[in-house]
Amino acid sequence: MSNRNQDLSDIEDDEALFEELEKEEENEIASLRERRIKEIQQEFERRQTMGENSHGEFTEITNEKEFMNITTSSKYVVGHFFHDDFRRCKIMDTHLETLCKKHYQTRFIKINVSNCPFLVEKLSIRVLPCVMAWVDGYAQTKIVGFDDLGGTDGFSTAVLELKLTNSGVLKKKDEKAPQAKGSIFQSTGHNDSDSDYE
Repeated sequence: MSNRNQDLSDIEDDEALFEELEKEEENEIASLRERRIKEIQQEFERRQTMGENSHGEFTEITNEKEFMNITTSSKYVVGHFFHDDFRRCKIMDTHLETLCKKHYQTRFIKINVSNCPFLVEKLSIRVLPCVMAWVDGYAQTKIVGFDDLGGTDGFSTAVLELKLTNSGVLKKKDEKAPQAKGSIFQSTGHNDSDSDYE
């Protein structure tokens, strides 16, 4: 008879343990759900703020001061130096227009070289189109013409995207960003030999 009581006691202990485990699991699921909702709300707010600051758009900047303010205040910036009379600049624009919609965390801007003589001189821009990328104000890469993109007018957007991703200005999902601050004229010494523009 004591064996039977022992068996009943063991069963009751097991049931209590299972109930406790179920409650813990329910609490954990509720906690995960709450955390995920909070993450989604934060991401929504972040994207809304970025949208208000022209992320997701390819914006033409009309003066050097505004260009410099953007490159030093936004974390990731791709800047295209162009001229209206250059057909290849229009080709580059179409690729950058595509990328800006895909890489929302990066600010895409362009400036006509006739509006920025100081920057053209300081950054040694001699051939157009010229695309530069900055992370936290530090120059990461300089793409001059189409030579680094296959040397042809028919290069794919993916080639440009890879080049910019390798420079660190376009982020892959869940990738952490480097924490560096500085001037748009400085380089962090990343991957490209032509990234020193001082």
